[in-house]
Amino acid sequence: MASDHYFYVLLCHDGSFYGGYTTDPVRRLKEHNSGTGAKYTHPQSRRPVTMIHNEKFATRSEATKAEAAFKKLSRKQKEAYLKKAAQ
Repeated sequence: MASDHYFYVLLCHDGSFYGGYTTDPVRRLKEHNSGTGAKYTHPQSRRPVTMIHNEKFATRSEATKAEAAFKKLSRKQKEAYLKKAAQ
């Protein structure tokens, strides 16, 4: 059975963004909010987090490439990307 692959973006409590990859966005959000999701979202100051964006891809490679490209953007570029994606 083929699984879906997602690139997602979290808005952290401190106002920062976190981009990641998962096959299950609901589970992954629960992990981040429990402090077990990633080193970046572990500090209490970054939680709770809200998933503000997710994109489905056919392959893991496509999803992780989208994640890597997002992480290279400046804050202003990330905001523009998210605004455009929400339209």
